[in-house]
Amino acid sequence: MGAKSIPSSNSNVPKPLSSTSDAPKTAANTPNAIKFLIGGVAGMTTTLFVHPMDVVKNRMQMSGVGGGAKEYRTSFHALTQIFGKEGFRGIYSGLSAGLLRQATYTTARLGIYQTLLERFRQPDGRPPTFVVNLLLGVASGGLGSFIGTPAEVALIRMTLDGRLPAAERRNYAHVFDALVRIIREEGLLKLWRGAIPTATRAMIVNAAQMPTYSQAKQALISSGLMQQGFPLHAVSSLIAALVTTAVSLPVDIVKTRYQNMKVIQGKPEYSSILNVFQRILRQEGIFSFWKGFTPYFSRLGPHTILTFIFIEQLNIQYQRRVLKNEVYSSTL
Repeated sequence: MGAKSIPSSNSNVPKPLSSTSDAPKTAANTPNAIKFLIGGVAGMTTTLFVHPMDVVKNRMQMSGVGGGAKEYRTSFHALTQIFGKEGFRGIYSGLSAGLLRQATYTTARLGIYQTLLERFRQPDGRPPTFVVNLLLGVASGGLGSFIGTPAEVALIRMTLDGRLPAAERRNYAHVFDALVRIIREEGLLKLWRGAIPTATRAMIVNAAQMPTYSQAKQALISSGLMQQGFPLHAVSSLIAALVTTAVSLPVDIVKTRYQNMKVIQGKPEYSSILNVFQRILRQEGIFSFWKGFTPYFSRLGPHTILTFIFIEQLNIQYQRRVLKNEVYSSTL
């Protein structure tokens, strides 16, 4: 009597974790190499769907160059004209360059960003502050762009080749043919033609896209408006796409013109990046810096949405199937 009863082995009292291996896994368990791989696969898969809008965007940015007549009235007009004159191959011209660009630029920028994001997460697991997030986006975008510029140069030329007279076309067979011929005909360094505006655009895109997506997602969850899942990823990426389009399009137009320029009678079409900017402003007006907004957003919007959705889903599948972690944890 009076003796204290000893809890049985069937007691509901929770037991302490026996080892750190029993602790719930988080996204930090995803190896950095897998983060790079997921970023590249997501980008390349997305390109298969949105590449035609890349072709339309580049064609419209070159429409009316030098104050001449515009070739296309709208994005839809451009798409139908290209398809009508060049067929299915026309709207998918330069696809090999687009895929290589994703395999280099997107793999690097998304992999670097996800790795840095985990490194600078706050102790409670929330993303870094907006300023830190912004700097991570700038750094990963700049590094990724340097790696991806050769594929970018090939992509610009291949998507614009169809608008030239037959005698003036470069007729690259595929992206590797383009890279080899550029090196042989123009020199190795020409693969990085326009590297400065390309890096500038990439830093602006990443600084707008990645932190905006991360912060929008966090804000929507914190406010109780949405929970983790497809709708949250779609809305957050749409917000990121709108912001990114508005701030990066002017740089993209300057970059496109500079990378596509020809050497006429031994003299480059433009003397510098600044010269491209000045001539567009003087000959076409300030609103020309947002020429092709609709196709640019039509490309960037779905590309951003699909890329983030693919990244989230690939991360979930990797954690569930490889790490055996059933608790959702995002690396973005």
